[in-house]
Amino acid sequence: MTRQPLEADQLRRACDSAQFGFDTTEELEDLSEVIGQERAVSAVRFGIGIQRDGYNLFALGPSGTGKRTTISQFLERRASEEPIPPDWCYVNNFEDNQKPNALRLPPGKGIELRKDMEQLIEELRTAIPALFESEDYQTRKQELQEEFQEKQEAALNDIQERAKKRDIALIRTPVGLAFAPVEEGEVVSPDEFQKLSEEKREAVKEDIAELQEDLQEAMRQARQWERKTRERMKELDREVAMLAVGHRIEELRETYADVERVVEYLEAVKDDVIDNVDDFRRGGSEDGESILGIPMERAREATFRRYKVNVIVDHSESEGAPVIYEEHPTYNNLIGRIEHIAQMGALVTDFNLIRPGALHDANGGYLLIDARELLLQPYAWEGLKRVLRAQEVRTESLSQALSLVSTVSLEPDPIPLSVKVVLIGERLLYYLLNQYDPDFSELFKVEADFSDEMPRTGDNDQLYARLIATIGRREELRPFDRDAVARVIERSSRIAGDNRKLSTHLLSIADLLEEADYWAGDEGRDIVTAEDVQKSINKKIERADRLRERTQEHIERGMILIDTTGEKTGQVNGLSIIALGDYAFGRPNRITARTRLGKGNVVDIEREVELGGPIHSKGVLILSGFLSARYASEYPLSLSASLVFEQSYAGVEGDSASLGELCVLLSALADIPIKQSLAVTGSVNQHGEVQPIGGVNEKIEGFFDACRAKGLTGTQGVLIPEVNVEHLMLRSHVIETANRGQFHVYPVATVDEAIELLTGVPAGERDEEGRFPEGSVNYLVEERLIELAQKHRDFADGMEEGSSEREEESSGTEE
Repeated sequence: MTRQPLEADQLRRACDSAQFGFDTTEELEDLSEVIGQERAVSAVRFGIGIQRDGYNLFALGPSGTGKRTTISQFLERRASEEPIPPDWCYVNNFEDNQKPNALRLPPGKGIELRKDMEQLIEELRTAIPALFESEDYQTRKQELQEEFQEKQEAALNDIQERAKKRDIALIRTPVGLAFAPVEEGEVVSPDEFQKLSEEKREAVKEDIAELQEDLQEAMRQARQWERKTRERMKELDREVAMLAVGHRIEELRETYADVERVVEYLEAVKDDVIDNVDDFRRGGSEDGESILGIPMERAREATFRRYKVNVIVDHSESEGAPVIYEEHPTYNNLIGRIEHIAQMGALVTDFNLIRPGALHDANGGYLLIDARELLLQPYAWEGLKRVLRAQEVRTESLSQALSLVSTVSLEPDPIPLSVKVVLIGERLLYYLLNQYDPDFSELFKVEADFSDEMPRTGDNDQLYARLIATIGRREELRPFDRDAVARVIERSSRIAGDNRKLSTHLLSIADLLEEADYWAGDEGRDIVTAEDVQKSINKKIERADRLRERTQEHIERGMILIDTTGEKTGQVNGLSIIALGDYAFGRPNRITARTRLGKGNVVDIEREVELGGPIHSKGVLILSGFLSARYASEYPLSLSASLVFEQSYAGVEGDSASLGELCVLLSALADIPIKQSLAVTGSVNQHGEVQPIGGVNEKIEGFFDACRAKGLTGTQGVLIPEVNVEHLMLRSHVIETANRGQFHVYPVATVDEAIELLTGVPAGERDEEGRFPEGSVNYLVEERLIELAQKHRDFADGMEEGSSEREEESSGTEE
């Protein structure tokens, strides 16, 4: 029985606006849940809830399905109920400046500690100089100095008295103290000394030598007194410094008594201030005063940097656990970095130049990262894996990690990490990482698979209406009336490519709503209507269909050879898809076949010239299997056939043309013409069953546009796989034309149904004796193949006889 064309109402599943109990979406409540993503939502809940190592999430699915929005909503809801994580600070390690210490503080205490330390140092810079300038300190200092001077003077006076008794004077010279003989109260000059008797001179020398030893002993004793005096002065300075810093540090110790590491740090600060009290005693510098070209005040400020607190994580204003989305996941933006400053031609750094990364900010909470962006950044993926395995963040510059620079850097304390990482990306990325990275499955054990479609049911239509209302209010759009909602739902099915499904590609739906809102405003309406929705659809197509229009123009002008009337043998109209970004359209293609005597091979010209992809080539090879199984099971297939897409100058891929290729091959074998008013699409298997294909709507509309351009006759139409009927969501122009009987869509389930429609000749089925009805397509094909097989046998026999005769002639010549 010949297949009948589909009714007009089967070409698109309309949405009845009467099912909605509202006038506009303004009456509807916002959606509180995510629709159409039950599997993904369940996975997200599990991944967030389980607190085990390696249970990080990978949200996979097409972009625009709301993965990030959905996960962010869940994370923010969960995070708001979780405790606020601690603050983290880096402070100076006074024992080793190259290894800064990390301090963990209760939320909000990091900023307080930084302010307290700034206030402490500011107070000490005022209090310490004041104490050292006090009368009490100056008096005690003077007493120590005078005590030392008195001892020194007493020792010198004693030596001087002993020298005087021996007529020797102790005199001061530019190079120090010296002894000289005296006569009658006057120092003897060297010339006069030489005039003295030798005995006298020797006696004087012995006295001077003895006194010199006493002087050296006194000087040694004086140095000891001076050293003890300096020590006592230092003790005095420490005592005074302790008066300034002791009670202040004690106050801070009481404030941070619950944080042991802070108490230890404050004790270290106290010791360092006392040890370096001279840094606080210095007053302001004179104008222009500098050290090695660095202004004195600037140099002094640099010395106080060691008492600062570098707060790298501050939760003073946080509510719950953090949820961080890292837009630019470079290595440094994830792990943190250590900056350097130029100083006197060199790069220097300290703990104040440690900068946090996204992992620091998200510690104790959740971190979302776009997987593609992460993998595009050098070393970022390896850095993230290392951190997750170690469960701590060790901040180091990438150049240091790769040993690219030799400048002095830091080795900060690592910070313990407790974070749930969520990667967001396409399915292909997930499967590639799972296949080729052995660490991936250990670190990301939860996959949240987001679908791009959902079932189209009455309940889901109602939910979709609420989704439209939610998006409208969020984007501040005009309300949509019920007819507009119905048209959006129909468009959603078209985007999904299935009239039993609705698209969950929320980005496309949001774009449609925004554009419809614009056209409603352009018309001066306060409510968006179905007319506005349709106009936004048409305008979006209009902006993108320059190439489609040009293709149709070439068909109309005969530059692309497509027949839409008449009949031809070995020629059929196939259908293909051209995708340009997010816009795709169908284009008719002429497929031709030529047959001749051969060795049973079907030549795919596209494959021979490397224009055919592997799936297309597979479809052509299936044709050989079908022909052999149906027509040549008891004799050799002695056919040589060539198939080609005419005027194809780019690659051909996919098996959706295999039904058309088989039909055109049968037409060439049976020498039966095919109606050029029909086009065909569909995949076929070795049993002759027609299988579904993609892009059925665009393919039908592509041939419809060609027929309309050349003139509709009422006999034109398209053959599609029967299983693709439920995918039909055709344009209103096609449906209106089909309703008038000027264009038809035929569903077919087998190649026999297709060839019967294309040729108007019955395909024929084998009778009880295994023969096809005479005159049927299958009969004519089988007869032609039998004829070719017989010719091949006769040709082979003739070749053998000719070979035997040549051998006999050769043998006779030799004799």
